[in-house]
Amino acid sequence: MSTTAKIGKLKSNEISTFCRQMSLLLRAGIAPADGIDLLAQDTKDASAKKLFDSISQVLRSGEKFHVSLEMTEAFPDYVVHMVTIGEESGNMDTVMESLADYYDREENIESNIKSAVSYPLIMVFMMLIVVLVLIMKVLPIFNQVFAQLGTNMSGFAQSLLNMGNALNNYSIVMVAILVIIGVLFIYFSSTSSGRANFKKLMRKWGPTRRLLTEIEIERFASGMVLTLSSGMDTYEGLALVKKLADSDEMKEKIESCRNLLLDGDSFPEALEKTDIFTSFYSQMIAVGFQSGSMDQAMKQVSERIEKDTEKRIYSLISILEPTLVIILSVIVGMILLSVILPLMGIMTTIG
Repeated sequence: MSTTAKIGKLKSNEISTFCRQMSLLLRAGIAPADGIDLLAQDTKDASAKKLFDSISQVLRSGEKFHVSLEMTEAFPDYVVHMVTIGEESGNMDTVMESLADYYDREENIESNIKSAVSYPLIMVFMMLIVVLVLIMKVLPIFNQVFAQLGTNMSGFAQSLLNMGNALNNYSIVMVAILVIIGVLFIYFSSTSSGRANFKKLMRKWGPTRRLLTEIEIERFASGMVLTLSSGMDTYEGLALVKKLADSDEMKEKIESCRNLLLDGDSFPEALEKTDIFTSFYSQMIAVGFQSGSMDQAMKQVSERIEKDTEKRIYSLISILEPTLVIILSVIVGMILLSVILPLMGIMTTIG
């Protein structure tokens, strides 16, 4: 099992692909051990082959499928728990397909968050570079022109020039700051702890706080779709989905929902009382509950929230993009006008 330590946790798209393939093999009547061997033979990726060989080794020793997944330490606990339920209930093919759908949505969420965050950060970084080049490289050239004409730059331009000279004198510090910014960007975007800390920061800003709340609600709905379609009762399903929540607020709501179930409330009533869903979505769940198709109703809610979340992300990006461009244009324009207008005045006087 030493080889699995090098693989690390699988990404959402990798889990989705694996679950989708296993679902197809299981539906075809192929046993998990034989299916894993087929996947190992078919893959050309060295890491994937190591993972499949490790799973196969455990399966051939007589252990169950969920045990083999758990021993690799490459799969989230959520996957292991759901596969366990699938084995116990005898519908593992359905569970694997549902897991594939769930992690497809997770990949979509992660991609949307990355789009919403990366573009503004890149724009801000480029703005910083442009402004620094202007005040450190361009303004000194204008200063030489003014000196040759026997005058000085205006107060605002002179202040920027002084700032540029100071930055030039401490260029090592500037390089260090830029390196730190780059390291922080990599930390926040590429590590699990960094992403978690970044989410905590984003929860302190109004627009992103609302966005992250909607994403958590969508994740909750997707998780409940999977547990309900797997035949798990709502009380146990809530306990499992609670582990997927990021914020303490959502975890408390889910725990309150479980307590209300113990007090005799129905699942739709508990959802509405804890404000996990709006009244509209709670009513949709109530209709599904009454008709005996709550998993389908929850799936519709999940898909609708996912679409609404995508629209909000694209709306946020569409606002940020022109705003950042306008800010950059205004800053650059002010810097250039502060030297060009006085220069034009001098040239007019000379002429």
